[in-house]
Amino acid sequence: MTTVGTLVSDLADRFGKAGIESALADAEMIVGHVTDWTRGEVATRAFMGAELDADVVAHIEQLAVRREAREPLQHITGEAPFRHLVLAVGPGVLIPRPETELIAEWAIEALRQVPTATPRAVDLGTGTGALALALATEVPNAEVYAVELSPIAAAWAERNIARYGDGRVTLVQGDAETASPELDGTIDVVVANPPYIPDSEAPVDSEVVDYDPESALFGGPDGLRAIRVFVARAARLLRAGGTLVVEHADGQGAAVRTIAAEAGFRMTTTHTDLLHRERALTAVR
Repeated sequence: MTTVGTLVSDLADRFGKAGIESALADAEMIVGHVTDWTRGEVATRAFMGAELDADVVAHIEQLAVRREAREPLQHITGEAPFRHLVLAVGPGVLIPRPETELIAEWAIEALRQVPTATPRAVDLGTGTGALALALATEVPNAEVYAVELSPIAAAWAERNIARYGDGRVTLVQGDAETASPELDGTIDVVVANPPYIPDSEAPVDSEVVDYDPESALFGGPDGLRAIRVFVARAARLLRAGGTLVVEHADGQGAAVRTIAAEAGFRMTTTHTDLLHRERALTAVR
């Protein structure tokens, strides 16, 4: 028999040697995924010297080998946390990042301030549906549209919307530039996390370049191609006084403010994240 503590310690050591910064957390989450325990329960059982059956250990080992090879933990478990949600994820869709939770926060705050019984929002390039579902679940009187071009990503969004959407999130599969023209001028908040990495700045992390879809990462020579498209689309979607919230890379703040101003937006503001890096633009139509 293998104890929980010994197994977690061994996995954390192996993951650390593989270059995984969150080695202990990943070890605990893989054990928890197989045993259906929370991380706290894994830690408690490790402290108490609990033992695991051989078949459970064998299953954990199968997943551990994949993590050692730097397959993303979220692909191994099939899920990723985002704010209070646990979203289904996998090949073909961008794994939601913790920093994007701030974009959700700013969009949620704007949506809560809309003085109508049913405020309306659009998430351009929804991916897993993370931003759309954060808005819908945290502003329960809202009506939300989630737009996604990729059929593969849209399938993941559809799965998450079925679980959390409560009938108030509509998935629109199509090009963000042209989808749902009937919504033009009727939307209170547009939120987006577009691809914004310049083509020449490929990430060195294999967990990003080998698993996240290129279409969700790269934004042309200057990284701003999709941002220009999304901002222009938001200008048509939003009513007068509506709010745009769009994520961008550190160092793109001035350029994105200019793009928004040229599209007719006012009160263009660059926001920083918890590490004081430029993270997002908010602007008013």
